[in-house]
Amino acid sequence: MTRGTWILRRLAISVPVFFGITLLTFTLVRLTPGDPVLYLIDPAAMTGAPEEFIAARRAELGLDRPAPIQYLAWLRELGQGNLGYSHINGRPVLAMIAERVEPTTRLMGTALLLALLIGIPLGIVAALKQYSVLDYAIAVLSLAVISAPAFFLALGAIYVFSLRLDLTPIGGMGTIGRTPNLLDAARHLVLPAVILALSLTGPIVRYTRASLLEVLTQDYLATARAKGLRQRIVVTRHALPNALIPIISVVGVMIPLLFGGSVIVEQIFSWPGMGQLVLAAIGQRDYPVIMGITMIVALLVLASSVLTDIAYTMVDPRIRIA
Repeated sequence: MTRGTWILRRLAISVPVFFGITLLTFTLVRLTPGDPVLYLIDPAAMTGAPEEFIAARRAELGLDRPAPIQYLAWLRELGQGNLGYSHINGRPVLAMIAERVEPTTRLMGTALLLALLIGIPLGIVAALKQYSVLDYAIAVLSLAVISAPAFFLALGAIYVFSLRLDLTPIGGMGTIGRTPNLLDAARHLVLPAVILALSLTGPIVRYTRASLLEVLTQDYLATARAKGLRQRIVVTRHALPNALIPIISVVGVMIPLLFGGSVIVEQIFSWPGMGQLVLAAIGQRDYPVIMGITMIVALLVLASSVLTDIAYTMVDPRIRIA
């Protein structure tokens, strides 16, 4: 099988997975208690015939049709490049999401970069100092950041660094009334990005440590040592490149974890990204917005999965497409 055929087959497998995700989300959203029409109606407008008024509004939004018909109608609009319109404000869902993509991408990208820059070196140190005090300390720190809820770390960080030390802003993407600049944006970004990165740092440390320890026992490293190569060269040139290959898979898996964590972090730090948008949509039962964000996230996760598999086969010569 050629690489191109394998990629096409991999993409074909992702298609039913994508529609399965959207169908499951549609079903769960419809089963959630609450009626989006009730968020739109002014109680003063229902005097006289409230039931008829509610029924008219439901018919206007298409919510009076059977659920399968509504799902098929959503798929038809999706095929035309349209994600529908918000039930709450009537705006195009695609435009609402487009406004929030850049802040969320900035937050998630910075958090992932910080997690890699912190987690990989700590994992390497833990592997090279196996069973030492430093190794145990890194292990305890990793388990602590994995176990601590993101909202707890975020609130604690706000109290210490924003309220007590006055080093970082409490929230938002920039200071109100001030001309946007790089330094001000960085001050607002650092705290939410670090909190989001901490939830990923622990797994990266554990994966890096375990992978490097496994590679260090390979025969080709014993041969390299027997040739008189220094330990630093053996580790950096021979062991480390192979040990970091599994991190590619870990990064691919972390995409949904990143988005899930960003929902909480964005809410606490008033970061105007997709996390805040989806929480508001869930609270208001804004079905088109929920489905639109679900579609974007599903595509992102499936794309990262395919790209991870492709990258894995490229960087590891031991893997062959069969």
